[in-house]
Amino acid sequence: MFSQLIINIIISASTYLIIALGFNIIYSTCRFFHFAHGAIFTLGAYFSFLFYSLLKFDFFSSFLFSILSVAILGLIINRYIYFPIRKHQGTSLILLIASLGIYLIIQNLISFSFGDDTKSVRSGVVKEGLELFSARITPIQIVIIISAIVLVAITWLILKYSTIGKASRAVANNPKLSEIYGINKERIYNFVFAYGSALAAIAGILSALDTDMTPTMGFRPLMMGVIVMIIGGVGNIPGIVLGALLLGFAQNLAAWYLPSQWQDAIAFAIMLVFLLFRPQGFFGKPLKKAEI
Repeated sequence: MFSQLIINIIISASTYLIIALGFNIIYSTCRFFHFAHGAIFTLGAYFSFLFYSLLKFDFFSSFLFSILSVAILGLIINRYIYFPIRKHQGTSLILLIASLGIYLIIQNLISFSFGDDTKSVRSGVVKEGLELFSARITPIQIVIIISAIVLVAITWLILKYSTIGKASRAVANNPKLSEIYGINKERIYNFVFAYGSALAAIAGILSALDTDMTPTMGFRPLMMGVIVMIIGGVGNIPGIVLGALLLGFAQNLAAWYLPSQWQDAIAFAIMLVFLLFRPQGFFGKPLKKAEI
């Protein structure tokens, strides 16, 4: 039982981690809640269904085209919706409301185009999971765990060492000062929306391979991703990893003793505790305000 609990925690944490990474890189740079990220997650799954099941692309090409299509859509949303709002001095609240509108539009377009019934990109007979340390785990769940580890490493390396990653951190820390130093802020916003959307698409595809898909599948992972970011600390990748593990641990441990509907309540309870007692997250530092 204990080994199965550990496996379940790691699987849950890995799924939360991938979507939280994308949400975090957008929020930490642009400083507003991009709730359409949940619809982008769903769209990644449905694009894979379109390319693989309907257009009959091969397995890997269909998922590659899905990720690329969603990344381009993320860039388009920023360029043609968020940019005009920012240009007219729109606040973070206005951007948030716009993101909710985008979420509803995309979700309804998916529902209209593909229907409300459950879709699947899995093929063949569903087989019993592999045995690992007396616990059961499926091959796709192993892929989810490996993908989370790889994507965390890639994201950290990009932000730490690449030119555009360093520029993204500069814009996140001080947008006005970064512009004085010649950084094109809008170019950075385009990058983080494309990259963050690609991460959401990967999370959506992996989720669909594990548990199938519906037009409303993105809302819960989005909420879990937001909670993980709050627990871990905005812009702090090690903190987000720890936040995903804590959330996965709390939810799966509670599942042994409480009905499944309590899982989301536990997640939000943890978030409230952090907001009350440590709003900066695990490794964040308290903000200091100076007036001149």
